[in-house]
Amino acid sequence: MGELIYGLLGRTLGHSWSVPIHTALGCPNYRLYEREPEQLEAFLRQETLGGINVTIPYKQAVMPLCDEIDPLAMSIGSVNTIVRRCGKLYAWNTDAAGFCRMAERAGIDFCGKKAVILGSGGASLTVQAMARQLGAREIVVVSRTGEDHYGNLFRHADADIIVNTTPVGMFPHNGEKLVDLTQFPRCSGVLDLIYNPRRTALVLQAKALGIPCSDGLPMLVEQAVAAEEYFFHTTIQNGAADAILRQLRQQTTNIVLIGMPGCGKTTVGHLLAGLTGREPIDIDDEIQRHTGRTIPEIFSTEGESFFRALEHRELAEAGKKTGKLILTGGGAVKDPRNEALLRQNSRIYQLDRRLELLTTQGRPLSQASGVEALWAAREPLYRQFRDILIDNNGRAEDAAQVIWRDFCEHSGD
Repeated sequence: MGELIYGLLGRTLGHSWSVPIHTALGCPNYRLYEREPEQLEAFLRQETLGGINVTIPYKQAVMPLCDEIDPLAMSIGSVNTIVRRCGKLYAWNTDAAGFCRMAERAGIDFCGKKAVILGSGGASLTVQAMARQLGAREIVVVSRTGEDHYGNLFRHADADIIVNTTPVGMFPHNGEKLVDLTQFPRCSGVLDLIYNPRRTALVLQAKALGIPCSDGLPMLVEQAVAAEEYFFHTTIQNGAADAILRQLRQQTTNIVLIGMPGCGKTTVGHLLAGLTGREPIDIDDEIQRHTGRTIPEIFSTEGESFFRALEHRELAEAGKKTGKLILTGGGAVKDPRNEALLRQNSRIYQLDRRLELLTTQGRPLSQASGVEALWAAREPLYRQFRDILIDNNGRAEDAAQVIWRDFCEHSGD
């Protein structure tokens, strides 16, 4: 018999981060297996199958193919972990424990609360069962066509907790969301099972409103730990999930530099690229590459509004990426839409440099408006966008080191 198969089974898996998680847990041959519905049975019947995780849309479809299903998974009506033993397929639902741990980490208590669950698929079944087990007073499942749908959500404005189990807002469809949290004035907790991007539009709104919330990465890591224990009949030490979660956060979070024109973003950015090994994405360079024109030429022929539209488009693409170093133009903060584009996957650093040290050569707005006027208009916007302010009045090398130290300490938060 050849090498045993371990991995993730689904239909579209380009967004998945399961491979690095399971590799970190000690399964180096974990792979992604994209299969069509008619291929499921043949895949699961392979004698070389060791253990497999199951994701959208097959968490229910694989159940008839399993020989024995754990009672909890059977009661939920959804499985996500299958192991082949002595020619039989055994199945569990490790998402259940992962979801409970996710809620616990976020400080969200279901006891006595009304929970509105968006979506009715396999993941929703798990959340419903766990919300019930955690003591939810009332559970409402919202779907596109059911009794409770997105057109009559006003009936549940008294919801305490919102859980998204749908793929709406998941990469590459970043920025989409199904509900507006301002419609739920009593909401005290938001959980989104999506982990790419790190902060969906739903999570960003929850943070802006001061509502405790979580993305789905803690759940993904915790369920993977439980799955590995079933795969290999082992017990994984306490703290492994925490360490992997921090590691993944650091590896996938972008570093973004913002600040006044001439404050040193390019210089510090290239030093950071050398220090971290991250690919730098210079938004101005991307605009010039795609248009075949320099920034001053675009301003002189098309005007600032046209340039800002190009900038927004480039930021939308760059903001979807993970583990990159993004260098923005000085005026990127002028469009409020850009904040969410950057914040969804990034930690944002504003470089601060004394106005008299700012260079203006090749910078149309600095020359036309004056540095002082630009600063007066933009300083509140930089403050709104940034996570932390970095002094760049000394050596650029020092600023780069400070950013990297801060990032290593806080990107995993």
